[in-house]
This record gives sequence, structure tokens and C-alpha cells, in this order.
Amino acid sequence: MVLETTKSEEPIMSQSKTVCVIGAGPSGLVSARELKKEGHKVIVMEQNDDVGGQWLYQPNVEEEDPLGKTKILKVHSSIYSSLRLISPREIMGFSDFPFTVKEGRDTRRFPGHEELWLYLKDFCEVFGLREMIRFNVRVEFVGMVNDDDITKRWRVKSVEKKSGEVIEEVFDAVVVATGHYSYPRLPSIKGMDMWKGKQVHSHVYRVPDPFRDEVVVVVGGFISGPDISIELVKVAKEVHLSVKSLDVSPGVSKAITKHQSLHLQPQIESLEEDGRVIFVDGSCIVADTILYCTGYRYKFPFLESQGRVEVDDNRVGPLFEHTFSPSLSFVGIPQKLIGFPFFESQAKWIAMILSGKTSLPPYDEMMQSVAEFYRAKEANGVPKRNTHDIGRDFVTYCDKYADYTGYPHLEEWRKKLCVTTILRSLDNLETYRDSWDDDHELLQEALQDPYFAQRTTP
Repeated sequence: MVLETTKSEEPIMSQSKTVCVIGAGPSGLVSARELKKEGHKVIVMEQNDDVGGQWLYQPNVEEEDPLGKTKILKVHSSIYSSLRLISPREIMGFSDFPFTVKEGRDTRRFPGHEELWLYLKDFCEVFGLREMIRFNVRVEFVGMVNDDDITKRWRVKSVEKKSGEVIEEVFDAVVVATGHYSYPRLPSIKGMDMWKGKQVHSHVYRVPDPFRDEVVVVVGGFISGPDISIELVKVAKEVHLSVKSLDVSPGVSKAITKHQSLHLQPQIESLEEDGRVIFVDGSCIVADTILYCTGYRYKFPFLESQGRVEVDDNRVGPLFEHTFSPSLSFVGIPQKLIGFPFFESQAKWIAMILSGKTSLPPYDEMMQSVAEFYRAKEANGVPKRNTHDIGRDFVTYCDKYADYTGYPHLEEWRKKLCVTTILRSLDNLETYRDSWDDDHELLQEALQDPYFAQRTTP
């Protein structure tokens, strides 16, 4: 089913709404910027003391539950100390704010996490966003004011973390931009609750030192599992990477061959009280620690949507185009994508919907579209928990959102660089970040774009 949002052909007066944006990470900041451009009155609520979301590195994790099983987490960020970007800076920047090299900072094409955080601080400064942000404020409740009212409004209750002051306000709209890389998602393994060794989730992994001279089992083969495993081999006695399929990428195979203490294992069958880890092929080892790199859960503990939006086996829905539940919008729900351009395209669409310059299809049509999308996923054998894994389709979605708003599609050079980077990372996991030369044909094509001449200095 193909639906089209309605875009007015005649000039119309923009409607100004009061909007609460929850979260001052990348998705929240670009949402605030787009809403501001459309003339809305915006308040951003951020639980930490600075912008950045996941990219605001939090080194102290001692007070966090190692498996993240508490109702409210004390630590939001899951960034570890050595983490570097998996995409080149050229494709990471917002459409009018390129992620360029700054003198005296991390100049690598794939910089460390701090450089991206500094980029977000620069973005915040250049576009005057900080004045809209309330820091150290935790949102505790979001719910509709009057379900019978034609014009839906939202009550937001927040708490000032230092003083304990509770504030209740009413907004015309709420944009949820809280991210989804904080609440650990754990596998169900026989004997997990009785195993006497250490069990931690990568949410609280920061540096390899605590694992020195240990036998460590790392569970998960997507991105963080192999990345952390390669770091751990420098200090651990042995590292066993447990994956769903032993048919791994050439890059992982090369790393296994290179590091004698790094071993590839199938999935875990059970954990025994004597410290043994038994794998599905019948082999076993005695381990000191199990480190789960098994992803994260979507969780919105503040949201009372009266059943309109629910999380079911990591599917958030029903959401039209991964974005809209009527009168409530989400930025950044999808996974496995180049985040910043995607967030921006969603934010532009939301801002224009709220200003009345474009409109959503009727409710019944949106719900029918969502139902058909779910059926297509099921027919293709996609588990419900992977509903929002859009992968390379992120380009299609960005361009679709652009069509809804009249903005340009993603640049061709950005699309090509994205695909090429993925292929390179699969082939050379340890070296792909530092193997790009400035004279590479794709980079030359990209850097000739006027996009990179735009101002990025506060």
C-alpha cells in the first residue's frame, strides 16, 4: 500500500505549536533545530548535564547494575573508551553542518566518540539550541490531557534531579528522542541465574583492564561483539566470541586468525554452576566472565499512551513510517543505519506536519499501512524484534521523508560512501577505518560538493 502525505501547493501561514522534545542527543537536537526553524516554541528536556545523549561519555559505571536490570538506569550512555565511528565523518554530518576536521582535535576520518560529541556541541552552539534545553531534568510522565478532545494535547511531568522539584506542563506535541541503546537486551540461557562467574552487559563496558588474565566469553557477533573482543585479547588470557552462525564475515575470520587467544564459538547451550560454559556443539570451556553484546531494548518508562503505542518484543508500534503515532512522534527508532541524516529527515517531516505545511494520511489509512508493513515482514521471515532494523533501506526512508516535505534526496556520494564503507568493514574489520586515502575516487567526488564549504564554527 502506497500512501502519500498531503503537501500544500499554496503558501500557507505556519502554525506555531508548543513542543516538548525528550532528549538532547543527536535526534533530539536536530528535532529542536527543525522545530525552531518552523517557528514552534520548543523545550528540550535532558536528564544529563550536557548535550550528546549516547555520545556524552560516562566513564563511571560502578553504581549501575552490570546487567542493567534496574527499572531506572543510572547511566544512559553505552559508549566505551576506545570506541571509534564505524562511518566516515563525511557521511555523518547534518545537511547544513558538515562534520569537518577541526584543528587541535581528532582529525581521523573515523574519529573517536569524543570528536562526535564536540561536533554536537558545535551544532548546538551555531544554531542557538542550548537556550531551549533544560538539563538535569528527568521526564517521569507523558500522557494525553483529554482523550475526547479533537485537538490532542500532552501533559508532561518532569523532575529536576538536583532539587527534586516536580513540574507539570501541557504541550501541543511531544517528540520522543530518547534513543534505544541504554536498556540491555539479554538472551535466555539455561543456568544463567545460577552461574557463579561474572556476567555483564556491554552497556557497562568501558575499558579492558578489569578483564586482565581472565577467560572471557563475548556473546554477540554484530558490531560491538567483535570490536570489544579484539580489544580484550590485549589483556585477557582467552577470548571466546560466541555467535549465532559460524559463517562470519571475512573481517572477523581474519581477526580470529591473527589473534591466537581469540576463538570463535557457536551459541551457548547452558551455563553450569562449576563455571563451565557449554556450547551447542557440545564443546565447553571454564570461563571467568561472560560479556553480553546482545543489543538493547526499547523502553519508554514515562509514556502513558493508553495503548496507542506499545513495545511488543522490541517492536514499537503501531508507528506510521517508524515515526508517527497520531499526535505523538518518535525520532530515531530504526536501527542499523547512518543515524544523523536519517534523524534530520524525520525531524523535518515532523516539524512541517506540526506547522501545517504538510499533513498525514487519515488515521485508518496509516494503521492499514502499518498492518501491511508488519505482514510483509512476517512473510519474509523477519522476527518481530527486528521490525526496526532497516539497514540499507535507510536511504529509501530518507528519500521518502524528503518527498513528504519537498526537501532534496540524500546526495549520491553519501549513498555510495555508505555502501562502500559497509563492504570494507566486512572485509577488513581491524583496518578499514584507517585505510581510506584522501585521493580515493569516492572521497574526491564527495569533497567537491559545495556542502563541505558551509560554516561549522561556533
